[in-house]
Amino acid sequence: MFKGSLVALISPMTRDGALDEKAFKAFVDWQVREGTQGLIPVGTTGESPTLSHEEHDRVVELCVEVADGRVPVVAGAGSNSTAEAIRLTRHAKEAGADAALVVTPYYNKPTQEGLYRHFMAIADAVELPVIIYNIPPRSVVDMSVETMARLARHPNIVGVKDATANLTRPLHTRAACGPEFCQLSGEDHTALSFLAAGGHGCISVTANVAPRLCREMHDAWAEGRIQDAIGIQDRLVPVHDAMFCETSPGPVKYAASLLGHGSDHCRLPLAPVGEANQARVRAAMVGAGLLN
Repeated sequence: MFKGSLVALISPMTRDGALDEKAFKAFVDWQVREGTQGLIPVGTTGESPTLSHEEHDRVVELCVEVADGRVPVVAGAGSNSTAEAIRLTRHAKEAGADAALVVTPYYNKPTQEGLYRHFMAIADAVELPVIIYNIPPRSVVDMSVETMARLARHPNIVGVKDATANLTRPLHTRAACGPEFCQLSGEDHTALSFLAAGGHGCISVTANVAPRLCREMHDAWAEGRIQDAIGIQDRLVPVHDAMFCETSPGPVKYAASLLGHGSDHCRLPLAPVGEANQARVRAAMVGAGLLN
């Protein structure tokens, strides 16, 4: 079971746009030392849409290497091509990842039956745990609870990253898929509410810059220190807001650069974060005690 505070890792880049492998390795190690309980390379936050296949594979390999078994690695392996998603999932297994995170196919807008067949094809092709990534705002399709329940019968399909921000969804998913089906929030603002609804953790953007606080919040909840968890949540809400003041991962890469973790460079078509929002990000980090 994947649980607690997991991070959707950024992919640090040099100013000329090349992958900064040294910065990435140092960043992954820092995440583990700060208490992050799971690493997710090459998701949306890792700029997977603009990485080449070779770069994608390399980032997964580096993450597994640096994690060195200390925490699980859930490799991004989604595509709107089923064949490509199978290849990425197969590589994740070969690289030593503990699971694959597979997004619902974007742009081509499959039906519920198409979604079912897509994920079944991946799960049948590769003997690796698969976490469904349901994010309607980006993929323009929403996997129904009924489709997810059909997929949950497959032994390789073990959970969901739910980025719907719909807090009735984990209740219905739990009822349909059972309490062992791993439910992870994909939306920082809902992390505690999701746990209260029967979820198991959060795949976080904010954890890129506040890994220790995010871990402490999950620990406080798990230990029954509810008011402590709510206090940390209150402290982090302005940071969550700032991380999405422009299209992610622009703001979080800028925030990470303020902490010395690579540059703020994102590949086009993402533009640099505007000056007003840079100030907003900095102010939120100072307010949360993450930056002097």
